Amino acid sequence: MRILKSFLIVFFLTVLSAGYSQKIYTEKDIQIIPKPAQLLIQPGIFEFSKNTKFFAVNDFQKEISNALADKFEKSAGFRPEVSGTLPQNNFIQFKVDQTLNKEAYKLEINAKSITITAKGNAGFIYGLESIRQLLPSAIESKFVITTVKWQVPNLVITDEPRFQWRGLMLDLSRHFFDKSYVLATIDRLAMLKMNVLHLHLVDDQGWRIEIKKYPKLTEVGAWRVDQENVAWNARLTTNPDEKGTYGGFLTQEELKEIVKYAAGKNIEIIPEIEMPAHVSSAIASYPELACFDQRIGVPSGGLWPITDIYCAGKETTFEFLQNVIDEVITVFPSKYIHIGGDEATKTNWEKCPHCQKRMKDLGLKNTHELQSYFVKRMEKYINSKGKKIIGWDEILEGGLAPEATVMSWRGTKGGTDAAEQGHDVIMTPESPCYFNFYQGPQNEEPLAFDAYNPLSDVYKFDPVVATMTPEQAKHVLGGQANLWAEHLATPKASEYMIFPRLAALAEVLWSPKEKRDWSDFTTRLPVLLDRYDYLGITYAKSAYLVTASSTANIAKKEVNVTLENEFPNPDIRYVLGDKNIDHNAIKYTTPIVFNGTTILKASLFQNDKPIGKTFTDTILFHKAVGTKVLYLTPFNSNYKGDGPFGMVNSIRGSKNFHDGQWQAWLVNDMEIVLDFQKQETIEEVIIGTLESQGAGVNFPTQIKVLVSNDGLKYREVGKISRPYAANVNSELKDFKVNFVKLNTRFVKVIASNLKKSPKGESSWLFVDEILVN
Repeated sequence: MRILKSFLIVFFLTVLSAGYSQKIYTEKDIQIIPKPAQLLIQPGIFEFSKNTKFFAVNDFQKEISNALADKFEKSAGFRPEVSGTLPQNNFIQFKVDQTLNKEAYKLEINAKSITITAKGNAGFIYGLESIRQLLPSAIESKFVITTVKWQVPNLVITDEPRFQWRGLMLDLSRHFFDKSYVLATIDRLAMLKMNVLHLHLVDDQGWRIEIKKYPKLTEVGAWRVDQENVAWNARLTTNPDEKGTYGGFLTQEELKEIVKYAAGKNIEIIPEIEMPAHVSSAIASYPELACFDQRIGVPSGGLWPITDIYCAGKETTFEFLQNVIDEVITVFPSKYIHIGGDEATKTNWEKCPHCQKRMKDLGLKNTHELQSYFVKRMEKYINSKGKKIIGWDEILEGGLAPEATVMSWRGTKGGTDAAEQGHDVIMTPESPCYFNFYQGPQNEEPLAFDAYNPLSDVYKFDPVVATMTPEQAKHVLGGQANLWAEHLATPKASEYMIFPRLAALAEVLWSPKEKRDWSDFTTRLPVLLDRYDYLGITYAKSAYLVTASSTANIAKKEVNVTLENEFPNPDIRYVLGDKNIDHNAIKYTTPIVFNGTTILKASLFQNDKPIGKTFTDTILFHKAVGTKVLYLTPFNSNYKGDGPFGMVNSIRGSKNFHDGQWQAWLVNDMEIVLDFQKQETIEEVIIGTLESQGAGVNFPTQIKVLVSNDGLKYREVGKISRPYAANVNSELKDFKVNFVKLNTRFVKVIASNLKKSPKGESSWLFVDEILVN
């Protein structure tokens, strides 16, 4: 009997050591983003070790093999050899199949070898990127990790993209980003199988590409007066005689290096050279490009309307632009040149003798047709150089250039119209493809453009509009995310807005539509974020945030709070009071009712643990809740708040001043009276306010609190004065006015409006909730 037991123990140890304890993989373990088109899992694994070899037969295969070998050397402590000799076992090889589409690949993994089959380099890149995502996320580590099994499951993946254009636009003009950040972005695009990087190199606030024939474009146009301490749209007009110190540009050699590096990742760099508008930086450099030779400074911030545009009547304008294009095409071998074409305010054209003569000579009816002439003329020149143009959807106005491709940003209508006319289209509607929009609650997010594009909305996007015919749909090349950089001064700020939303868009543009599933995507996302942690990428966790919406029942003096999250069937839990969310959290199922001052904490839970940032709010009940409010100066009709009791409903306005809680006054002061209907004992009045100087919203310059028992005669009991101060951020602030305890029936609050901003624009005053204690 003892002999039998010993035999069994040895047998089981032998079985385990022989690898029979291997993990059994299922499709849920394959967490590749974007999701492959076809996947078949088979028994067994392939294990990477110091004996693993890459079989590479040309320089490109060696280059991409070495890139993955580098990762093993850093994270695993061994480096697979890259060899030109085919091993018999434990190797990765590349096979060419000319019958496959350009970016398609087939990945076959068994215990002995890994084979990537593709038509050429693009497919080989994407096959390796899939292997990278099959490996543990620790492959991204910069330090050796000894506790990881470097294995991948045996499987067959057959994969190719749904769309040929899978892009990201980086705005280098509003804030300059150097070569190193652009190269890092290229790496991250390749990881997600994206293949276009659109560089916005020219705009009003900075010219970012060296043009040797016109050195002032970078000597003058690349630099602006530093007003970074002021909100973007609150910055003052620049004096043309004041030297700019903030900015930068990329030399042609740097850009050529970027283009070459991108090509090695199957990414095409598309340059954008704006015309005829968004060119103040060029006009600041060469005033003769404008209608009236006007001298201007490079704008330091927001500019609207955009009236300083290229003169369409002067031949010298076209000579300049053709010379610029001649140099651009020596740097960028791309099929396309993007020429912008958006947001041109043509008031100068309407007065300019050169433009009017041009219109008369050509029989043009209006300035829209003049812009169409401008675009068509430049298209003809660019076509003569073997290139095609892309323009924003405004180039449709006045007649579309014959071979132009339209980038549809004002919704999808421009793209649909262009497709109906037989033109190719790239869909990039503001909603949801503008990544400069907020992706979470404004109170929890860094300053962004005042609109909302959460991760889930990006995932729902489809470039093909439902009303398109099959023939029109063929003209949709794909889609693109655009990251405008008004509020993004650093690479980390830029990364935060891109990731993980770009992962959602990558799956939209790559994976078959029928394979896309939001719930499935959310289960794969955490592994990708883990990779981003290893890579040091700053990404947003906004999708994990719990958001709250509140309604007030004034009659009952109650507040009902609803908790939500982007993820499907979220496990939201909460605690009341100043407790730790980790312990004794209550599962949220229905709106929570409050009738007294309470702290609310809530979080998304996963595996019984809170994840993401904890939502915290204090619902404050005070003596003025439900009190009658008399408006001695009426609020603006565009901002009515939550009705007549909105100022005293205990629900606080957020940084999103469109949230329906704020009441606002334009230029006028706020003067309101609270009527308690009977005498109350009070000693403090708190006024909740918002400042967002870029939107013209400023804190009050003074607050007075007065009291009365008859509503006729008032006496002042407290005052706060606060002079205007530049503020680059959006900020909520409570102004507290304390005084000796007293009895009163009426409380009058006067908040003084700034009236006019330093820029000379009318000032808004936003107020929500007047708390009385």
